[in-house]
Amino acid sequence: MKRRSFIRTTALTSVALSIPAIRSFGTNFPPDFQLPKRTLGKTGEKLSVIGFGGIMLNDNTQEFSNEIVSKAWEMGCNYYDVAPSYGNAESKLGPALKPYRKNAFLACKTGQKEAEGAERELNNSFKHLETDWFDLYQLHALTSVEDVERCFAPGGMMEVVEKAKRDGKIRHVGFSAHSVEAALLAMSKYDFDTVMFPINFATWHAGDFGPQVYSKAVEKGMGILALKAMALTRLKQGEEKYDKNVWYRPVTDEEIMKMALKFTLSKEITAAIPPGKSTLFLKAIEFMKDYAPITESESSKLIALARTTEPLFRHG
Repeated sequence: MKRRSFIRTTALTSVALSIPAIRSFGTNFPPDFQLPKRTLGKTGEKLSVIGFGGIMLNDNTQEFSNEIVSKAWEMGCNYYDVAPSYGNAESKLGPALKPYRKNAFLACKTGQKEAEGAERELNNSFKHLETDWFDLYQLHALTSVEDVERCFAPGGMMEVVEKAKRDGKIRHVGFSAHSVEAALLAMSKYDFDTVMFPINFATWHAGDFGPQVYSKAVEKGMGILALKAMALTRLKQGEEKYDKNVWYRPVTDEEIMKMALKFTLSKEITAAIPPGKSTLFLKAIEFMKDYAPITESESSKLIALARTTEPLFRHG
């Protein structure tokens, strides 16, 4: 089977990606191909437009992890994102990223809301990832106004984050959220460097979920990191997961998948994190070989699809 056919087939199924396939990926790319980079808000950092979602390493071997990280670096991916809640992904990413750590942009998170838990997670993440600093540290998965209030309350996790930043252990501070209200409140409470939020054609057009956070982040000059660009909808009750590390149903039609990614990257987005499956990560890189902003015709197709799709998230 030819390499392109193999990547296409495995990207759209649950077949595991083999190490030989990883090594051969990109052999038909232009010899000087590197992922484009964009500036991250006001930080001055330049990140690859496709980020490495560390969750894809969960429950994979160290050899697999080493190979996919090496291939990502070869393709120009300098942005790596992970969290303690991603199974054993931190422990796999640490050794795999070590040869490139000095020049890589490593982002980590904590889902803890109180200082004690946050400090424990921060120190464990340093240990697992074999580093003594994070380029970006984020409040993870804010889902309610109450979450935000707990983080900023006396004894909240923001005390740990601010101290770690003063001590030089954290260079930039951000948050991820799955709630419009939580995201807007967080932005009003602190001068965050970044926001990580679902920027997806279906949630945007069918769920009115995203435009409010996006416009506020642009207004504030924040770096915007996009989640769920290649997502389609929620799993139905009893529906089998596409992959153990992907909790929703991703787009599986290759043409629509490419348009969905273009929808997101055509906005003032620094980078998009593909779904947590290695084949979809490589497919996103492949799409960047001939990337161009989304056309009016493509936008119309996505809007029509959104009208018949139940989005992952809705506002209100």
